[in-house]
Amino acid sequence: LSSIETHLPEDELVMHETSEHIVDIIHRMREISNDLMPNTLIRKGLVFAIDEFIYKISNAVKPGEPLAGLKIIFNHTDIPDLPKNKAINLYRIVQEITHNTIKHAKASFLKINLANKDQKILLVSEDNGTGFNYHESGKNSTGLGLRNLVSRTEIMGGDLYIESQIGKGTIYTIEIPV
Repeated sequence: LSSIETHLPEDELVMHETSEHIVDIIHRMREISNDLMPNTLIRKGLVFAIDEFIYKISNAVKPGEPLAGLKIIFNHTDIPDLPKNKAINLYRIVQEITHNTIKHAKASFLKINLANKDQKILLVSEDNGTGFNYHESGKNSTGLGLRNLVSRTEIMGGDLYIESQIGKGTIYTIEIPV
């Protein structure tokens, strides 16, 4: 685009705006690519990737956006090196839970605990949001969020437990064999 010669101010404006759109598209594609397979997950492992995700999402918010006022706490014990597919699926589960909390729960805190206990990886998240009726949501929902959590857990041979009450928040407990 920069090599095209324009003689009219309107054409120059269009070329400039088009260039800006292309730069924005490239930037967004990089973000999407990183979301699909974060480099930190590959280089440093699951715990660092989750830490980085929470840091980025917590600091990317402007006042008035949904995350404003949500405090995310991430605690973990020593997590062994996991096979790549388990690490990716656990990372995606944390993303899904976090996004669901931001989008639907109206919570002021989200606590995520990741532990290695009795040859299982235990992921527990708890929020103080609006809660929901899991059985009704499963029947009436057009979204993929809960279905993704169930299928990712099943793929890893794990178990998913959801405790939620209207007005009392939600607790997700996921147990994955090491």
